[in-house]
Amino acid sequence: MNNRKSGPWDPACLRLPGMLRRARAWVLATRRRRWTAGLSAGLFVLFVFPGLLGTAAAADTGERTAGSSVGSALSWTHVADSSGVQASNYLFATDHGSILHPGNTALSIVLGLEFAGWKIIVITAIWLIGYALSFAWLNLISKALLAVGHSLTGQITTPAMLITAATIGAFFVAWFVIRGYVAKATIQAATMVMVGVLGPLFLSEPLADVLSSNGLVAQGRDLGIEVAAGLNGNATVDPTNMVATMQATLTDNFARRPLQVWNFGHVIDTEAGCRAMWSAGVAAGNENQVKKGIGGCGDTAAAETMNNPGFEQIATGVLLLLSGTILLLFGATLAIKVIWAALDTIYHGLMSIFGFAAGGFVYGPTQTFLIRNIVDGFVAAARMTAFTIFLGVYVLILRDLFDAAGDQVMVVFVIGAVLEIIAIFQLKRLNRSLHSGNEWIANRFALAVQSAGTKGGSGGGSGSARAIGMGTMGANHSLGAGMLPIFAAASTIGNSPITEFLWGRTRNPLRPNARMEKRSQVGQWGFWGADGVGGPDGDYAQSYMHRPLYWKAALAAVEGRGGSSILAGGASQRSLLGAAVSLQGLMDVGGKSADARAALLKAHYGDETIHRAVRAWQIVESDANGWTLSNKNLGHVVSAVHRVNATALDMVAGVGEAPDAAAAIATLQATAFRFHRTYRGGVTLDHGNSHGPQSTWVNDYFANPTETKISFLQKVASGGTVSAADDAVLNGISQVNATRMMDAIGTRHAEEILDSVNKYVANPQDPQLLRDARRSISAATNTDLWATGTKRTPWNALVPPGEHWSGDPAVMSAWASSHAAVVDALNNG
Repeated sequence: MNNRKSGPWDPACLRLPGMLRRARAWVLATRRRRWTAGLSAGLFVLFVFPGLLGTAAAADTGERTAGSSVGSALSWTHVADSSGVQASNYLFATDHGSILHPGNTALSIVLGLEFAGWKIIVITAIWLIGYALSFAWLNLISKALLAVGHSLTGQITTPAMLITAATIGAFFVAWFVIRGYVAKATIQAATMVMVGVLGPLFLSEPLADVLSSNGLVAQGRDLGIEVAAGLNGNATVDPTNMVATMQATLTDNFARRPLQVWNFGHVIDTEAGCRAMWSAGVAAGNENQVKKGIGGCGDTAAAETMNNPGFEQIATGVLLLLSGTILLLFGATLAIKVIWAALDTIYHGLMSIFGFAAGGFVYGPTQTFLIRNIVDGFVAAARMTAFTIFLGVYVLILRDLFDAAGDQVMVVFVIGAVLEIIAIFQLKRLNRSLHSGNEWIANRFALAVQSAGTKGGSGGGSGSARAIGMGTMGANHSLGAGMLPIFAAASTIGNSPITEFLWGRTRNPLRPNARMEKRSQVGQWGFWGADGVGGPDGDYAQSYMHRPLYWKAALAAVEGRGGSSILAGGASQRSLLGAAVSLQGLMDVGGKSADARAALLKAHYGDETIHRAVRAWQIVESDANGWTLSNKNLGHVVSAVHRVNATALDMVAGVGEAPDAAAAIATLQATAFRFHRTYRGGVTLDHGNSHGPQSTWVNDYFANPTETKISFLQKVASGGTVSAADDAVLNGISQVNATRMMDAIGTRHAEEILDSVNKYVANPQDPQLLRDARRSISAATNTDLWATGTKRTPWNALVPPGEHWSGDPAVMSAWASSHAAVVDALNNG
């Protein structure tokens, strides 16, 4: 097993595909990178790429002018304007500067590079449009395709194939007659006769109707050109020459006039003399002749602009590069649509060979396939017509725009660029419409042959019906839709219990990982099916039986069942006060804080109430570990009152939240209840005589508690003796009675704590009640520390509340106003 980790120096990452994937992932990682990459690509296309083209084309400088090397590279296109000047000879006449004028030298270099790149883009776009409509490209492949058609026909059209296909077709005729479908039998017989008659004519020269100069595609192109010529004002026209005319118009509008505006500041063709001089100089490829001609034709503004290059001309070149790129995109789109339609027709012509040789005789999909291929051949002519008319209308609009604009050619270029972009999308929409029409026509022919809508027909005769063998896949060329029935059948077979039984697998045995899935299932069945694991009495079910116990205990506590409820009468059962009671009930049956959320949700508490209550309870439990008291329940009470005091001071200071303070108060009451429940006592001193020595001593201790008193009582309870001088009462008390007195002290502390806490919970807006609760709790902690002999530290004793702020009106007012929200959160959640 190879555990080598891939890194930046992994040979797979250093290969070109891997580097490209990493670069693409890096660019697409953030929006800023995507925008930066897009802008950089746009600047490269507009500035760097044309400059590189111009640099490569003009590398051989010598005595040539800007663009001369480009012209020699594009002379094969034979693109010419309406004056007969080859566009490949176009040049940019300007002052190239000298040692004394280095600025003009730099400007001429930049202009020359821009011009060379622009010239390549524009001439290529114009040539591409003309080349696609001239069908010269079809002549390059026609001979090879004709040879392929003849060879394929010779291999398929054999007597055995013809007899077999005719026999199958006759069987369908007989079958329809037997079933009583006389109309269908008649149509099938007529179709076989038509295929038998037309087949030899087509198969003798297959693809001739497509590839010949008088074929359907060429005729569609010619019709479109004639219509386009009529739109441009020509009543009669030769389709072959009209392509050159279209190219000349495009050259005038997109090359000659823009170049003159770029070079001279305006169109100089409006002056006959300047037009002739510029055409002669450009045709000769001589820049000096152009300069002399423009200088002598009387257009002083043009001569001035030509001899003084400026940065405005560079900006004009950028705009021309942008519009030229859009023109190239339009030309490429149109050429692809035209060539695609023609090649698609050639493909259907090849497929028609199979139909006329055999498939056309057989009823059903193969017969529909032949009809479809024939219809596609005829519709191709309509496509060529539509595309050519589209181009004619487009050229007409541009020509009228340029004629109306006069010298304002750059404005037309901005509008023309927008029109080109719109034309690209409209061309795609036109292609989709023609394709949909083609499918509809083919479908209607097939339905007619197959008698759709009649007895035994395959459809209802509506416009949405499909012929046999076409379906959604046949009509829309969509493999996915046609494969849906196959996928459905495979799914049915795979989910069948019979298939599972035969294959020996479970749950769709045709899936790739069916064997592994079966092994996994059998292994799990062995565990879950073992005795004591699965089923209602198994260990797995038993492990979750504590969950109902927890939520039922939480619900019983808040509802007062089982004598465990301490919920005040005015509080809601789903309040923070009720949640604390439910938490206490949960702890009574062994639950933990981690079990509280599930139990309280089942007991119908809200999420926020549960969160506040559990958080307060967990803080109190965690802080209680720091109190070194002998009684853990008392430690929880001390921790809870500390938490209440802290949240109350936060509320007074304006930095606390009412639900947290309310949750702390509710937790304090629950801990006080638990402490009291543990020491409910029930001890009776002096046989009920409240003035007896035992009761008197206990009352004196609570009135003035000291460590000496509790130590003497503890000594007697442990079997020792105390002298009369030390304590006269304890001197006459037995060990049993001393023990009862110790128990009574613990019970009384628990009662005082619970009573003071309940009073505070009933009215948290009175700070004196909290002081009283802290005082009773502090007294209990003193007794615990004295009895155990634990020394006080800064962290193990609750300090009694001070007296210095008890009468401060400002503090009392802040306390009351801040705790109004606490009361509401405590009682209502």
